Amino acid sequence: MYTALRLQRKLRRGEAHVIVIDPEPYMTYQPFLPEAAAGSISPRHVVVPLRRTLPKCQVVVGEVTAIDHAKRTATVSTLATREDGTGAIEVHYDELVLAPGSVSRTLPVPGLADYGIGFKTVEEAIGLRNHVLEQMDIASSTRDPDVRDAALTFVFVGGGYAGVEALAELEDMARYAARYYHNIRPDDLKFVLVEASGRILPEVGEEMGRYALRELRGRNIDVRLDTRLDSCAGRVAVLSDGSRFPTRTLVWTAGVKPHPILASTGLPLTDRGRLKCAATLTVEGVAHAWAGGDAAAVPDLTAAEPGTECAPNAQHAVRQTKVLARNLLASLRGRPLTEYRHKYVGSVASLGLHKGVAHVYGRKLKGYPAWFLHRAYHLSRIPTFNRKARVLAEWTLTGLFKREIVSLGSLENPRAEFELAADTGRHPEAS
Repeated sequence: MYTALRLQRKLRRGEAHVIVIDPEPYMTYQPFLPEAAAGSISPRHVVVPLRRTLPKCQVVVGEVTAIDHAKRTATVSTLATREDGTGAIEVHYDELVLAPGSVSRTLPVPGLADYGIGFKTVEEAIGLRNHVLEQMDIASSTRDPDVRDAALTFVFVGGGYAGVEALAELEDMARYAARYYHNIRPDDLKFVLVEASGRILPEVGEEMGRYALRELRGRNIDVRLDTRLDSCAGRVAVLSDGSRFPTRTLVWTAGVKPHPILASTGLPLTDRGRLKCAATLTVEGVAHAWAGGDAAAVPDLTAAEPGTECAPNAQHAVRQTKVLARNLLASLRGRPLTEYRHKYVGSVASLGLHKGVAHVYGRKLKGYPAWFLHRAYHLSRIPTFNRKARVLAEWTLTGLFKREIVSLGSLENPRAEFELAADTGRHPEAS
């Protein structure tokens, strides 16, 4: 989306036709997913609508199932092709830009596919928020102590950005919500973070990672380092250290892997499944193919050690789009290409409302300053003035009024009440 946005601004009239293909009609700004899950931001403001943002581009809502670069065609399955049964369509192109991002990396853990919850999409974030509040409703109304304990136990697997920020924001929200339940105290909630390595948040450095660990444990969050999830069958999380946690909530954020579409392109891949790219963001040894973001293994020209690749994170991805769009235009106009070069400036992470850690330009911040920097940085990065203004307005209102703690789980199955009324004649009772 960022590349197409820059192309539509710089292309001359009639110079090229830009087609954007994506399974969803929007781009998700993933750093805001934890705040959306906690209710600080409305879910519709975490996404950027493609058709509105890219009015000069052709937006096709569909899934690319195969790419034949020799023939310059992409096979696309759309909602219409599934409805009318005509099969996938072929889209012809001259230049190919591959930026499908990454997907959750799962492991063959018993029970994970049945009970695990991901945290990559806005639907998963809002579904998790509803789920957490529903578990508190279950705990408040059940007479079975085992059901109550399982409902109030929340297990997160993965101590990177996604896992720590999601846990911290949801823990903040859940403990706040507990004050509105007559029989649930904040101390009744049990949050467990499971990390296979010996540290959390490696992106912010060792010292800030240790501070984040102390901060989480100081909030009575059970952080298990050098520990793996061995099983979650039967709604029981079994850890490699022998611990067992009956739980109705298991959030899986233990890493990502390249999008599966890359394996079906025939383009050169690294041993980790990412596209081999030059510093100009062209696919190595392949003409008319470009890539960026998580899908691209781009050499880091600023690294001290040769052969180092740019980390697959938003900081590099957003900056790569500027070079990618510039090089696409240069290629069309017969000009030389430029190389992507960006020195990593640091990282910021939120640990809940008014709490955070940051390691930026060699400076280490924690607490409120780091949290403020986290918000300021991501506000500056979310695309379009429209989204910036809406997010800022919501933050302002959140600071003036109390948190929203309403579960809208029925949104996930909106026809349930109507189907019940149609089948049984029972009409939903007014509340």
